[in-house]
Amino acid sequence: MSIRDDDNVVLAAGVEVPYRRQTPDHSTADLLAQAFGAALEQSGFNAREIDGLGVASFTLAPDHAIDMAWRLGLSPRWCMDDCHGGASAINMLQHAVRAIQHGDASVIALLSGDRFTPDDFRKLVEHYNVTTSTYLRPLENGGPNSLFAMLTERHARRHAFTRRDYGAVCVAQRAWAAGNPGAVYRTPLTLDEYLAAPMVADPLCRFDCVPVVCGANAVIVARADLVRRAPTVRVRALECRYNADHQAGDGLQTGLAALADGLWQHAGAGPRDMDLVSVYDDYPVMALVQLADLGFAPDGDLRGLIARIGTRELPVNTSGGQLSAGQAGAAGGMHGLVEAIVQLRGAAGERQVADARLAAVSGYGMVEYRYGMCANAVVLERVG
Repeated sequence: MSIRDDDNVVLAAGVEVPYRRQTPDHSTADLLAQAFGAALEQSGFNAREIDGLGVASFTLAPDHAIDMAWRLGLSPRWCMDDCHGGASAINMLQHAVRAIQHGDASVIALLSGDRFTPDDFRKLVEHYNVTTSTYLRPLENGGPNSLFAMLTERHARRHAFTRRDYGAVCVAQRAWAAGNPGAVYRTPLTLDEYLAAPMVADPLCRFDCVPVVCGANAVIVARADLVRRAPTVRVRALECRYNADHQAGDGLQTGLAALADGLWQHAGAGPRDMDLVSVYDDYPVMALVQLADLGFAPDGDLRGLIARIGTRELPVNTSGGQLSAGQAGAAGGMHGLVEAIVQLRGAAGERQVADARLAAVSGYGMVEYRYGMCANAVVLERVG
């Protein structure tokens, strides 16, 4: 998807309700409403001007986007529920941009978030889809940690990696999190501490597994001529691939590999031109796989890629990523998108990447039987 011939759509806000381990006094709808209010404040729009709404959430059920619209006092012309997990934000963004381009809406709010109790999360993991309920739950397989432990082991054999290599990614992201007041885990992490952490599913330790938290994010997508506040961000290119391998692959390549060439061609830029990257990081191995699929290791040198991440030559997941900021359910799919918007707006505080103008963001997720079925990516550019 290229919109370089139509600059009339911009991202006017990107916000995050600070993630917390638990929010006993707030429901999922409360968190989404907080994100909505913060996005309005940042963008300068009021609720009466919002004529489109997209919502991604696991725990809002049995309510849907239309129920959320009613709670927010909206009467939208465009309404969307999304169920694509880690790929939800970019999926909704694709549809929102097209809706505005074709006149179906003028100002769209995209909301993602969840409030989990331990029981909520157990039910989600055990009944993620019919395949999980039917084939995996009876095995008591431990959920996604066991699946991605096997993938990590396979990845390590292919690249002759040790736990230190994956730990370097976790340590680098925790260093970014120290500059993010919204991150749940900000305490500096050393490689020795990583290596000494308890095992969850060998070879994954506690720091390899994304921590479940509660929170919400929101993005405002609008017609450029309606926006009152600068700077804004625009989409230079957006590509999606779903069910790329029909669950028959080894998991060491995502749908991003199939879409990368088209993404960079439509963007008129390449990996070397990106000032920062946000990749979906439920596990460090998946951050590396997505970066490789997108072309950030063109010579196949993943050790060199890890070194660039560690030295910040390549700013990756500058919020700390989900591994340090936390994964608030479906909000995890929007976390990296919001961080890229914050960076491009020059509002990232002490973690700000200097003169950030271009950013790449990827989405990944929705395990059917083995690995993620969904992959998408977007290149964003600062405007103004």
